Amino acid sequence: MLFHTFWALILGFTLSGAVQAFASRNKMKEQLGDDSFKSIFKASFFGIISSSCSYSASALAKSLFSKGANFTSSMVFMFASTNLVIELGLVLWIMMGWQFALAEFVGGAIMILLLKLLIPRLISAKLIEASRKGIEKPDSENSARKANWHDAAGYTIGDFKMLRYELVIGFLVAGLAAKLVPESFWNALFLSGNGIITSVQNVIIGPVIAFISFVCSVGNIPLAATLWHGGISFGGTISFIFADLIALPLVLIYRKYYGTKLAIRLTLVFWLVMSLSGLITEVIFNLLNLIPEMNHKMSHTNQIGANYTTVLNILALVLILWIFWMYRTRETTGADLVFATDLVCGMQVRISDAPASYTHNGQNYYFCMTGCRDAFEANPQKYISN
Repeated sequence: MLFHTFWALILGFTLSGAVQAFASRNKMKEQLGDDSFKSIFKASFFGIISSSCSYSASALAKSLFSKGANFTSSMVFMFASTNLVIELGLVLWIMMGWQFALAEFVGGAIMILLLKLLIPRLISAKLIEASRKGIEKPDSENSARKANWHDAAGYTIGDFKMLRYELVIGFLVAGLAAKLVPESFWNALFLSGNGIITSVQNVIIGPVIAFISFVCSVGNIPLAATLWHGGISFGGTISFIFADLIALPLVLIYRKYYGTKLAIRLTLVFWLVMSLSGLITEVIFNLLNLIPEMNHKMSHTNQIGANYTTVLNILALVLILWIFWMYRTRETTGADLVFATDLVCGMQVRISDAPASYTHNGQNYYFCMTGCRDAFEANPQKYISN
């Protein structure tokens, strides 16, 4: 699996790092003040160009919300930044076919529309505003220094560090499930062969599997491929892919950010919207005869030739070596005055806009989210020594 996706991951994370370095977050906040269709479209666009892991996306969405952005727009931003991104589309195309890559964006548009319609109706404004109280005001970005490719390299390497465990776990779990779980189990779990009942049950159970799998965006694609080849429906696969945002660790993060009541409501709304989006996408693709034939054997050779993949991987290796060199020499451009490395997860964070910080022995440390800060606060020496 990894051989066929290595170049796509490198390319996706490189482009993501470039966008994160050169896009202004303060301008994003200014554009997301309500939940009009115009703001929702902007939130979707900003999310797509701010590609990130589910955990960092949740922290950035919370930061946008706390600093004045509309809650619905912030949630749309979070979804788009994890599920409508280049690297995810590339990996889907390679591992599962172009139909799934297309379905990601078609289903994503449907989900965004449903979020815009349902969040204001299912989550009260009073509950939303109560969670906004007491959160700090925004800091301004350092406008005296222009972003450069050293900064982009910092974001790229930081994203790799943050996602390294999720990617390894995703490929490992998918490989073990494909080899060890019998086909009869998948058939029983997904109620194979029961028509509309199967379709409805699968789009509901897809997010439940994501909830207990603990794997975030991109890292969940190998498992999605295993589920698809195991017998889950097309719509169930799509709802599973979208459901990285309701993995249990993220639900606990929502609870910490927004309070228990809002976190529960938000998780249930996400589950409903993900299931509906998967089902509607399956209906559309079925009418257009775009659902690929299910193959119970994992195979990638029919997607892209091995020789071509080898060439792409070699080019990707050269690219990542150049990025790593840019990363190691970034202090020569003054990046250390603008950015800091989250010592817990490895992500690069902008000092002026860091979601969390902590002072230890007179030294300031900055983090991508409060969860990383809390882990550092519990045992600073563990992370400083690394």
